[in-house]
Amino acid sequence: MGAYYASTLVQAGSPARAVATRGGGVDRRGSRLPAREASAELEAPSTTTIPLWFQLTTWVLSLAGLGVSIYLTIAHFTDKPLAGCAESGAINCTKVTTSPQSYVFGIPVAVLGLAFFVAAVALMSPWAWRLARREVALIRLASLVVGVGFVIYLLYAELFIVGAICLYCTSVHVITFLLFVLTAFAAAAWGLPGRQRS
Repeated sequence: MGAYYASTLVQAGSPARAVATRGGGVDRRGSRLPAREASAELEAPSTTTIPLWFQLTTWVLSLAGLGVSIYLTIAHFTDKPLAGCAESGAINCTKVTTSPQSYVFGIPVAVLGLAFFVAAVALMSPWAWRLARREVALIRLASLVVGVGFVIYLLYAELFIVGAICLYCTSVHVITFLLFVLTAFAAAAWGLPGRQRS
């Protein structure tokens, strides 16, 4: 009878031991997980989730940048003046968009901006954030470092070479800078995803 009672206690305690082992790595009697399982747990990639509001904010900014870039590209190839932008004085969209500095290596800056924001819309989408892949995070961050560098060059060209400012171009510059700040903040606050192990 005593042996049966002891066996019943062991069986009743088994589920509790399994739960404790699964949640913390130590069972009710103090025994630890095998070294292989503990090592696998330590090497697992980070799964910290970026808040949904943050994902949507970066995505909406990217979509706004894409919209402006599409408009600038259409205006470039149709030679139409930009709506609501003065054509004289310090704010002169036409002077900026028709200057030699509106081309880089023979490619219109508007087209380069369009390509950048097409990529940004994909990289900043909630689906891309939720992938939690290190490669995607690094590409996202690197593309914005390049984008901000290009924005600095364009600002220099507008202010010191062309001598005029394009409001539409400025809106794209601001959006690019905000995306850079937000992406850098995400990397600092939540870290980059861990390496995927085969």
